Amino acid sequence: MRLAVIGCGYVGLVTGSCLAEAGHDVVATDNDPNRIATLQAGRLPIHEPGLDVVLERACAAGRLRFTTDCAEAVGTADAIFICVGTPPLESGEADLSAIDNVARQIAAASRTPKLVIEKSTVPARTGEQLRRALNVYGRRGGTTFRVASNPEFLREGTGVGDFFHPDRIVVGVEDEESERLLREIYKPILEGRFCCPVHQTKCPSNSATSFLVTTIASAELIKHASNSFLGLKISYANVLADLCERIGANVDEVTQAVGLDPRIGRQFLSAGLGFGGFCLPKDIQAFIYLADTEGVDFSLLKEVENINKRRIDQFMKKVQEALWVVKDKKVGVLGLAFKPDTDDIRFAPAIEVVRRLQAERAVVCASDPVAIERARTALPGVELIQDPYAVARGADALLVLTEWKEYRELDWKRIYREMARPLVLDARNMLSPTEMRAIGFEYHSFGRPEVTSGVLQPVS
Repeated sequence: MRLAVIGCGYVGLVTGSCLAEAGHDVVATDNDPNRIATLQAGRLPIHEPGLDVVLERACAAGRLRFTTDCAEAVGTADAIFICVGTPPLESGEADLSAIDNVARQIAAASRTPKLVIEKSTVPARTGEQLRRALNVYGRRGGTTFRVASNPEFLREGTGVGDFFHPDRIVVGVEDEESERLLREIYKPILEGRFCCPVHQTKCPSNSATSFLVTTIASAELIKHASNSFLGLKISYANVLADLCERIGANVDEVTQAVGLDPRIGRQFLSAGLGFGGFCLPKDIQAFIYLADTEGVDFSLLKEVENINKRRIDQFMKKVQEALWVVKDKKVGVLGLAFKPDTDDIRFAPAIEVVRRLQAERAVVCASDPVAIERARTALPGVELIQDPYAVARGADALLVLTEWKEYRELDWKRIYREMARPLVLDARNMLSPTEMRAIGFEYHSFGRPEVTSGVLQPVS
């Protein structure tokens, strides 16, 4: 099937590349000529494990190409995926101006019937507005447009595997033909007709993947509802950590036991610095805004947001209490991306922590396996170096702000020797308190007592 992908950000790149790898002919477009030039040269503008392999194979097979000409991408396509950004406005409402602009371009360029698919995360009723815009701006061409919603559930760092081996595919449609086309698009994924770069030799079966057909309104709501619930679980774990600190319990033991309940599950019950990135914060804001405009009291989500915002305040209090005086102290930082396996620093808690340290006039030296270049413009005045051991050298404190596996595997005895004061503040509860204190570190984390039982393994 001939597909167009509009928007070559994270979602667009993963979607377009993986659909091409699955056997479809894909033309991807973006209004950023530098981004398109980078992709046409075979390079990725983002860091995402496995995506480089998919991109190279799809382009070499002639199934994926990139253009700045939206009309070229749209003209021959049977179906069009809209993957443009929907950033939050000051009110929390999603900014849909990019989708409106894309609708005009699609309408102007179309001469044959099109299925237009919302892949961007959008609030409820966007499908209605999109259909209206397509019909209004395309009225002179006499083209018919179908609209569908196909929310993405990609996690940065594991997006390729998530696309090829989804737990569910949600499609919101209003007619049988749209459902048929979407089933055809995802048939290679459901049948596993590929060897993905995550598994390389033999992929597991996708037979358990649910293909869920809903109304457009339900599909639009599902992504916001899912992300908001994940944010709720994270904030719940963080409040548990605060309570554990007060009464001397161990949050790792508590959440481990709670997560063994199959009705709850272990994922996203990790205490720490809170959630960041571009998706969860903006999706929660948009969900709150939608509820407010519809007269629904969703104060539960407002508190989720407030709890998350307070995590940085609470962590900075730990830093200040441990250091006594922050001014002129050398503070090393491990991790700048909002999560491991990505170079995305948007709304990253680590970036805000570094800015707070700068405001306290600390001397900050920071490292990250892949996010340093993106952090340079966001953190002027901060020494950014690749070597984590150099970050620790002569430091009065070392802050672990992103749970990269590389940091868990460091030679912590060497770091102990390198530091001026062996003080580690682990904002992600990544390291073992017992092991760190056995080395000789003064070690602080969230919700774990000074002396642990030693029953649990290091947090994964």
